[in-house]
Amino acid sequence: MNDRTLYDWFASSVDRYPEEPALEVKGQTLTYRQLDERSCAVAAALVEAHGKPPARVALLASRSLTAFAGYLAAQRLGATVTPLNPGYPARRNRAVCELARADVLVMDDAGASQLEAAQGQSGLTVVRLDHETTAGLPYAQGVLPPRTATPDDIAYVLFTSGSTGRPKGVPVKHRNLAPYIAHNIERFEVGPGCRVSHTFDLTFDPSVFDLFVTWGGGATLVVPQRIELLKPVEYVVERSLTHWFSVPSVVSVTAGLGNLPAGEATQLRYGIFIGEQLTDRQARLWRAAAPKARIENVYGPTELTVACTEFRLPEDPDDWPDSSNGTVPIGPVYGFLDHVVLDESGRPAEEGELCIRGSQRFDGYLDPADDAGRFLSYDPAGDHPAEVYRGEGPLTPAHYYRTGDRVRRENGTLTHLGRLDNQVKVRGYRIELGEIESALRRHPALADAVVVAVPGRDETELVGCYTGEPVKPTDVMLWLRKQVPVHMVPRRFEQLAAMPLNPNGKIDRPALRQRFS
Repeated sequence: MNDRTLYDWFASSVDRYPEEPALEVKGQTLTYRQLDERSCAVAAALVEAHGKPPARVALLASRSLTAFAGYLAAQRLGATVTPLNPGYPARRNRAVCELARADVLVMDDAGASQLEAAQGQSGLTVVRLDHETTAGLPYAQGVLPPRTATPDDIAYVLFTSGSTGRPKGVPVKHRNLAPYIAHNIERFEVGPGCRVSHTFDLTFDPSVFDLFVTWGGGATLVVPQRIELLKPVEYVVERSLTHWFSVPSVVSVTAGLGNLPAGEATQLRYGIFIGEQLTDRQARLWRAAAPKARIENVYGPTELTVACTEFRLPEDPDDWPDSSNGTVPIGPVYGFLDHVVLDESGRPAEEGELCIRGSQRFDGYLDPADDAGRFLSYDPAGDHPAEVYRGEGPLTPAHYYRTGDRVRRENGTLTHLGRLDNQVKVRGYRIELGEIESALRRHPALADAVVVAVPGRDETELVGCYTGEPVKPTDVMLWLRKQVPVHMVPRRFEQLAAMPLNPNGKIDRPALRQRFS
């Protein structure tokens, strides 16, 4: 199974379960055979529009048949997919599209407002397909080129927030994905009759679980529209979901709205959470809502292919572990991956940075300049500290990826303690604070800007600190919303006469965090 491409996982289920439901979206149900027909039809449309099979496809679509058939179409053609979020600013989407060197851009109605910006990009073929058009495209059996993708080809490139203000591209190959998909199909017992949620945007890599763990197992992907996510228990019950997968903040937000009633989601078998720390409080709220569901906390950066650790809470809440920070452990690293926890000196420790290598580790960023400092060499059998990769010489499978996450071994497993750098997670999104600061400094009224993450009641909050002319917070929010995605816009802004400095003359970020916490 480890030599399968993403499309192979889907195609195998088409062969085995052609009349089983594969997708429910916008009131429409498609079997595996029908979804395969739609994806082939879109693939043919892309070849016709571009004049040949594209090598790189950008996908500006969301929660529509076009989004899912378009993703599969690109995989059918052996192309690399780069999802774009229609809710992100056109400026950012265009920058990502250019960095990915996309040949073809597929967009649905959700992305239509950015059509003009897309058409101005040189050498880009734009294909607009609304939901109804995708549903009605002629079936293209026999007219498509042979499937040519190999395990060493790049399946997708996702872009994470970059500290320089430029998004960093993370290419993930089919061979990185195969062990992840196989492992999760088995662990979560995904098969025909299972009904799996789709809560993640395609730009967020847990969506790969949504799509390909579901389709690889022959289950049904059930797609809510955004407003339905505000009442997750109602959605789980009405759609008879067996598997729920989301960020933990969904629990806190919906509980705060009074939309998390207890004892109703009795048919749910798994509640899986990723993207940020899962607190004991959140886990207990979810257990009350879905009393028969197994609760699983998983963790992993994009560079290690969606997730690389897992911890399943015991069935009896009285047996749940107590961690030092009130969060559910992230658990052991997958058994087929290598990991080490290193202290600041680069030596093994009970607490420090989690570093991982193995089959799910990507081979390096789209821009090799981003590799420096993110990998290291370490010989567990040797007597020397780890050596950080500085960009000199080739990256090899022996290099560990530095997650930047601080963990501690507690009670025989791993607890996530937070970030070691200037990167945070808000509602599951990984954010480089430097990218927000870079955008804020372009505001004509601001002299300097620093963004800090502070603990809120249920989730991390961003505070924008600035010097310069006084501005209305709402005006800055609206301005910044045109520069960065909405989850990167701070909810609070504080004007300062001057930035506090530490003894080294650097901005004292800990002092700002303490001041505004």
